Amino acid sequence: MGKCIKTLKYLCVAWTLLHMEIAAQNTQNINVFFINEVDNEPATKAIEVVLTYLKKNPSYGLSVQIESIEANKTDAKILLEAICTKYVASIERKQTPHLILDTTKSGVSSETVKSFTQALGLPTISASYGQEGDLRQWRDLDESKQKYLLQVMPPADIIPEAVRSIVKRLNITNAAILYDDTFVMDHKYKSLLQNIQTRHVITAIAKDGKREREEQIEKLRNLDINNFFVLGNLESIGLVLESVKPAYFARNFAWHAITQHEGELRSKRDNATIMFLKPMAYAQYRDRLGLLYSTFNLNEEPPLTSAFYFDLALRSFLAIKEMLHSGAWPKDMEYLKCDDFQGGNTPERNIDLRQYFIQVSEPTSYGTFELVTQPRQTFNGFSYMKFEMDINVLQIRGGSSVNSKSIGTWTAGLDSPLVVKDEEQMKNLTADTVYRIYTVVQAPFIMRDETAPKGYKGYCIDLINEIAAIVHFDYEIQEVEDGKFGNMDEKGEWNGIVKKLIDKQADIGLGSMSVMAEREIVIDFTVPYYDLVGITIMMQRPSSPSSLFKFLTVLETNVWLCILAAYFFTSFLMWVFDRWSPYSYQNNREKYKDDEEKREFNLKECLWFCMTSLTPQGGGEAPKNLSGRLVAATWWLFGFIIIASYTANLAAFLTVSRLDTPVESLDDLAKQYKILYAPLNGSAAMTYFERMANIEQMFYEIWKDMSLNDSLTPLERSKLAVWDYPVSDKYTKMWQAMQEAGLPATLDEAVKRVRNSSTATGFAFLGDATDIRYLQLTNCDLQVVGEEFSRKPYAIAVQQGSHLKDQFNNAILTLLNKRQLEKLKEKWWKNDEAQANCEKPEDQSDGISIQNIGGVFIVIFVGIGMACITLVFEYWWYRYRKNPRIIDVAEANSTQPSHKDGAKATDGVILGHTGEKFEKSNAALRPRFNQFPATFKPRF
Repeated sequence: MGKCIKTLKYLCVAWTLLHMEIAAQNTQNINVFFINEVDNEPATKAIEVVLTYLKKNPSYGLSVQIESIEANKTDAKILLEAICTKYVASIERKQTPHLILDTTKSGVSSETVKSFTQALGLPTISASYGQEGDLRQWRDLDESKQKYLLQVMPPADIIPEAVRSIVKRLNITNAAILYDDTFVMDHKYKSLLQNIQTRHVITAIAKDGKREREEQIEKLRNLDINNFFVLGNLESIGLVLESVKPAYFARNFAWHAITQHEGELRSKRDNATIMFLKPMAYAQYRDRLGLLYSTFNLNEEPPLTSAFYFDLALRSFLAIKEMLHSGAWPKDMEYLKCDDFQGGNTPERNIDLRQYFIQVSEPTSYGTFELVTQPRQTFNGFSYMKFEMDINVLQIRGGSSVNSKSIGTWTAGLDSPLVVKDEEQMKNLTADTVYRIYTVVQAPFIMRDETAPKGYKGYCIDLINEIAAIVHFDYEIQEVEDGKFGNMDEKGEWNGIVKKLIDKQADIGLGSMSVMAEREIVIDFTVPYYDLVGITIMMQRPSSPSSLFKFLTVLETNVWLCILAAYFFTSFLMWVFDRWSPYSYQNNREKYKDDEEKREFNLKECLWFCMTSLTPQGGGEAPKNLSGRLVAATWWLFGFIIIASYTANLAAFLTVSRLDTPVESLDDLAKQYKILYAPLNGSAAMTYFERMANIEQMFYEIWKDMSLNDSLTPLERSKLAVWDYPVSDKYTKMWQAMQEAGLPATLDEAVKRVRNSSTATGFAFLGDATDIRYLQLTNCDLQVVGEEFSRKPYAIAVQQGSHLKDQFNNAILTLLNKRQLEKLKEKWWKNDEAQANCEKPEDQSDGISIQNIGGVFIVIFVGIGMACITLVFEYWWYRYRKNPRIIDVAEANSTQPSHKDGAKATDGVILGHTGEKFEKSNAALRPRFNQFPATFKPRF
C-alpha cells in the first residue's frame, strides 16, 4: 500500500514538471513600458503583484518584461527625454515595447505620455483621469489610432460622479465640493454638474492648518452655500469636519463625505450627522481580493485603486498575449525613433488592441470593467470599472462613529442614479433650504406677533410664505439692528438691510423697501410685488367739538341774556300800557264787546304774545291801544333782526366749523411757516427731498456760472439776464425747514408729534403712502392730505447675483397671475382686524349732524314734560282746592230761596253777567252741580 502511495506522488511530481515544461515552451514574452507618476504607490505595487502573480501561475503562459519610468509632474522636457532614452535603447536592443502602460493621472506628465504615444503610434492603455474630450492629445484620433490608444478611467475619476447623482436626487441648488490629493478634479469643473441648475464651487482642501480650513469654509458659507461635499481619504475628511463650526451642522446644512477607502471615519466632533459613501467589493470577487491581499501582498491603500490597477494591467498583458498568439500582432512592426519624428510621419498601424482588450475573460478582483463594445462608439472617456458604493447615515459623537446605518447604494458610473432603501432617512440628510431674512417692522407689511409661527405677521409675511410654497424653502427672520432699509453715507458706506446683504449676512431683505438707483448698484431687486407707492402728507384730523346745544353757541351768553331781558321788559311794558291806556280792551269792554276776538293783555298774555311773536305762528291779536301796538311793532322788528342775524350766523358758524385743513398739497405745505414738517430720518422720503434740494443747488450753480461767465459776449449775457429767479428753490427751502424741524427717528415718534399738534400750528409727517394710509385706517385722529408724489415700487431685495432673484421673479409673477397679491391687499387694507371704527368726518357737502342740532329735540321733550307737569298741577288744583261754581242762571232763579235778612248771595256767580246791577242783586244762586244726575260721571 505504501509503495502505491509513493508511486502516485512520483507520478504527480512528474506530471507537474511536464506541465511546467510545456507551459515554458508556450510562454509568450512581452515587453512593456510602465510609465507611472511619482507617489502613485497603488499602481507601482499593483504591477509588482501582477508580475509575481504571473510567475506563480505559469498556466497563463505569459512572461512580462517591465521597463519602468517615473514621470515628473512638472517638467515635461525631462520626462520626455527619459522616455525617449529608454525607448531608443529598447529599439537598439531589439526589445521594442509591445505596450505602453500609462498610469499617469493628469496634468503635464499625462499630456507628455499621450503626445509621445500618439506621435510614434505606440499601442497604449492608459489609466489617466478624464472623460470625453478631456485628453487633449487624444481628442481627435483617427479611426486606426482609436483601436490601439485606449483609456480606462480609474475609480477616483468615477467616484465624483456620485456628487452629481446626489445633487439630482435631492434637488440641491448649491454645493461646495472639497477634495484632497487622492482625487483629481481639474477636469471636473465644467462637466461634473453640467446642465444642472446648481450653483457650485469646486476647490481643494486647505492644507496649511485648521485655521485656514475654517476660513475656507467660512468663505464658502458667505457664498450662500449650505451643502458640502468632502472627497478625500478618511484623515482629510476628519480634519475638515473638525474645522466646521457647530452651527454649520444645523438642519439647514448638509454634509456628504465620499472616499475610496473602506475604513471607519473618525473625527474630533461632538455632534454631527453626515452622509458617508465608501466603496464595497462585489460579493463574488471578495475571495479573489482576499487571496491577492493575503498571498500576493496587494495591500496598498485604498484596496479599490490597487485592485483596479492590478486588473487593468493583467487584462492588458493578456490582451497583448492573445494578439501575439493569434497572429493579430504585426510581425515586422515599424518603430520610429523620437528624433526621426517630423510631425506627420507617424507609422500606420493595423492593430486592433481595443477588440482583444474587450474580449479578455479574466475575472476581476473588485468590480467589473464597463467597456464600450460598440465599434463605432467612442471608447476613451466612457470606459471604466464598475463597482458599488455603500450610502450610510453616519452619526459622530465624541470623536468616533457611534451609529452607522446603510440607507442605499450607488453603482459607479456616468450619470448613475442612487438606489435608496430608506427614503425617510435620506430626506433627513437633506439640508433644509433656510434663508436668512432681515426686515424692518412697519405695519401692515411687517408686524410683531408672538403667536405667529415666525413671530411676525403682515402683508410681507404672507407674501414670503406664498413664495416659499412655490420655491420650496424655509426662512429665519429677524429685525435689522438700526431699523433702516439702507442708505449710503458720504463715504459710500451702507447701513440697514442693504449692508446685511452686501456683507452676506442676509439672503433676503423683506419689507416696504423702495427700489432706488443707488441700491441697485450693490444689491438686486425682484420684480415689484406692490404698486407704485409715492410720498404723501399725514396730519392730525381736525376735530370740531360737537354739542347738542351748538345752536346756542352762535350767540354769546351776554347776547342771550340781553335778548331775555328785552323779552321780559317788553312783556312788562306791554302789560303796563294795556293796564293804563284808556283805549285798551280791559278799559273799554263795552266798546269792543261786539269784536270777535277779545283779548285782555294781562301779564301772562303779554309774556305769551312776545314769545309767540318770534315764531312763524305769530303772536295773535295785537293790543287795541296805539301805545301797545307801537310796543308790539317794535318787538316784531327786534325779533325779525335777531332771528335773521341768528339764522345767518348759525349757517356760517356750522360751515366754518367743518372747513378742511389749511394744507391740502405739498405746495401749500411749502408756502406756510406755522406747521412744521419732516420725513423719517434715513427714509426714502428723506433721500428724495435731500436729493431734490441738491439738484436745485446744482442748477443754481450752473445758471450762476453761465451768467457770470466773462467769456460771453454782451449779447449772449443779455439773453441770460432776467428779473426773476429762473431756478426753483422750493425743495431747498423745504429741506432747510425739515432740518430745522428735526427729522423723527422712528414712525412712532412721527405719529406722536403729529398727535401733539393742532391744525393751525403743529407738525405734518411726510412718508410712504402705504404707511400713512394704514395709520389713517387704524387711527381715527389721523388723516391723509394731498396727492402722492415721487412714486416708486416695492420689491424684495437679495444679494447681488443671487439665484433667488430669478426664482422669486417667477413666483411673484405666478402669484400676480393668480390674483393672490390682490387678495393680500384686500386682507391687510380692507379686512384688517386692526381697522378702527371711526365716525364719518363731516364734509362741507354734508348736512348738519344730530350731534350739533339735537338740542332742539331736547327743547321739545322738555316743553312736553313741562306741559305734562302743568296738566297734573291743574288737575290737582281743580280737584282738591275750592273753586268758583259754575251754575245755570235759570236754575238759580227757580230753586234758590230768598234770604229773610236780605243778605247778598255769595255762593255763586251768574255766568256772563257782570257789573254793579248784578253785584247788588239779592238773589241767592244755587250751584249748578250741587246735585248730579244719576247718569253723570265725573271727567276726572
